[in-house]
Amino acid sequence: MVLAGEIGVVQPIIKVDRISKNFGAFQCLNELSFEVAPGEKIALIGPSGSGKTTILRILMTLETINSGHIEVDGDQLYHVERNGQLVAADEAHLHRMRQKIGMVFQLFNLFPHKSVLDNVTLAPILTKKMKRADAERRGMELLDMVGMADKAKAMPAQLSGGQKQRVAIARALALSPKIMLFDEVTSALDPELVEEVLNVMRKLAAETDMTMLLVTHEMSFANDFADRILFFDGGRIVEEGKPGEIFRHPKQERTQAFLKKIIAAGQRI
Repeated sequence: MVLAGEIGVVQPIIKVDRISKNFGAFQCLNELSFEVAPGEKIALIGPSGSGKTTILRILMTLETINSGHIEVDGDQLYHVERNGQLVAADEAHLHRMRQKIGMVFQLFNLFPHKSVLDNVTLAPILTKKMKRADAERRGMELLDMVGMADKAKAMPAQLSGGQKQRVAIARALALSPKIMLFDEVTSALDPELVEEVLNVMRKLAAETDMTMLLVTHEMSFANDFADRILFFDGGRIVEEGKPGEIFRHPKQERTQAFLKKIIAAGQRI
């Protein structure tokens, strides 16, 4: 399947085909399918427990799937072809696929015993065998981009939550991924620190051609950030469309009810 583009057709960079994921007796994802075009910015919204974070973790190979298939950048994520049959991929294949994807988590996950710059350069040195001088040069460029170059020698304990999250974004970018995943990256921050992180993400969205998937409860930011909104509920996509369509004229009753609760809670969309 292909996605319509402005010129000809565009192969999807992510293709999720009828995947299911169970945690014990609980079915988290139920034959979920969707596609993402190269460079597209997607916001995943919906109630807690609807499967949004799980799909990001599956794309990052932090969780496996029970059934279905996923393609990333033209390659099967969890399978390889042998003798004309798709079989489960080995760790070497998964490692190679992970190089295409970066993820920023809710709780930063910085190494507390390493400096800001060391946190950013560790993965390129270890996984890409980059020379330290080159990794540090690239690391300083990324820290400058997220407004953290002056904190390169600082330790994580010396940073605010917003600063830690900006370092985490720089660290994820250090491997030059084609796809960036953001999982509720502002949910652990004090309200006054949220905007500094969102500004970095706005800059990334505007200045790079990376494909970006964002799980968020910040509806106003999703409205500004996304090319397309996917509304999740019960492990399925209930509704999808451009931000203006979803936020101004939702078609499904479940989407309408969710957005009414968001507005009633005081959020601006």
